[in-house]
Amino acid sequence: MTSAQALDFVERHGVVCESARRGAIASLADAIAGETLSGNWWSHPKSKAIFAVTRALRESPRVLVCRLVDGKISFVHERLWPALVRVADRFSPKQLARVHEVHSASGKHVIEATPFPEWVPAKAAAAAKRLTQQQALQELAMLLPLMIANT
Repeated sequence: MTSAQALDFVERHGVVCESARRGAIASLADAIAGETLSGNWWSHPKSKAIFAVTRALRESPRVLVCRLVDGKISFVHERLWPALVRVADRFSPKQLARVHEVHSASGKHVIEATPFPEWVPAKAAAAAKRLTQQQALQELAMLLPLMIANT
């Protein structure tokens, strides 16, 4: 799977976990591997491809990288940002923070977070205002079990 194919995969599904699978939420690592993975994907023969594609996707301006699903790295395509903004009160601020991995001066990887709603583009915020709560929930149907768990 190429980076472009991964972006298409996220767009098609709307919300995708980087490696974990949860109910209706697909796993990008599984899709890249071509099979359901058990355990850590680093031990899989396609681990280098999984790493390369997931890191490229983390850099896409069309994808929100957050910890939306069970605190795990989750990818949310921009087409769902207005719906997510509209029902943001059903999630914790930590779930909706944009996370980004950076290399520190010491060479370690450090996760930086941009709090919600600071990362939300004006266009997505405006579109969210035009959605009813019901419309937003319909667009985010795959997340309903998670929303119920958080209320």
